[in-house]
Amino acid sequence: MHDVNLKTLKIGAGPSARDIAVRLRGGDAPGLFWLGGFKSDMQGTKAQALDDWAADRGRACTRFDYSGHGESGGDFLEGTISRWLEESVAVFREFCRGPQVVVGSSMGGWMALLLARELARLAKSGSPPAAGIAGMVLIAPAPDFTEALMWQRFTPEIKKQIEEKGAWSRPSGYSEEPYPITRALIEDGRRHLVLGGLIEVGCPVRILQGVKDEDVPWQHAAELVSRLAREDVVLTLIKDGDHRLSRPEDIERLIAAVSEFD
Repeated sequence: MHDVNLKTLKIGAGPSARDIAVRLRGGDAPGLFWLGGFKSDMQGTKAQALDDWAADRGRACTRFDYSGHGESGGDFLEGTISRWLEESVAVFREFCRGPQVVVGSSMGGWMALLLARELARLAKSGSPPAAGIAGMVLIAPAPDFTEALMWQRFTPEIKKQIEEKGAWSRPSGYSEEPYPITRALIEDGRRHLVLGGLIEVGCPVRILQGVKDEDVPWQHAAELVSRLAREDVVLTLIKDGDHRLSRPEDIERLIAAVSEFD
């Protein structure tokens, strides 16, 4: 059995430099590549369950924390979709080899779609990575969340505070501490919106979505399905499921979805 190695990847230069913490498990392909959610880290229940499953089967598994999250360096206040995408692409290119099953949770679902687009662009430009995406498993995917699930729902007062003060502290259902939503996050998110047209990821997609999810409504996942260009897309609605989908029965569904790509 391969052990997990903790690596650090330095990304950016000057004031934008940050150290990204990566946990690598060597093993067979297809490997697993974990993309976490907004304010989540690679030590969470779902990420750890995937790593345990990979260990039992001798499969490779790569996890990392975005800057400002978990064990990585950087300031969360400086976080944007562009910044976290840069880190996702860099980690994938540096540490992944061969076919990968990309597993994206919440914001990680958006990152997975953007990662596929960026890898396709690199391949077209003559710089193909050493790894490719064999399949995607998305958990409560939140593409375009900064616009569709945040900005468009904010009250005029909240919008004004973000525009004039640069940030608003949003109460969290998962922590006693509120977390900041910055103007930079909202404005940068508009550069990466994907739900306005067809989305080509080049692989089969499996989506798990809780009907009782108060953060990402199940209708959002249904809209994503309608935008995915491939035919091999399966949406599983979990009637009593919430946003986290971290219960034992939810983990079983996640593992079953990942197992389709053995």
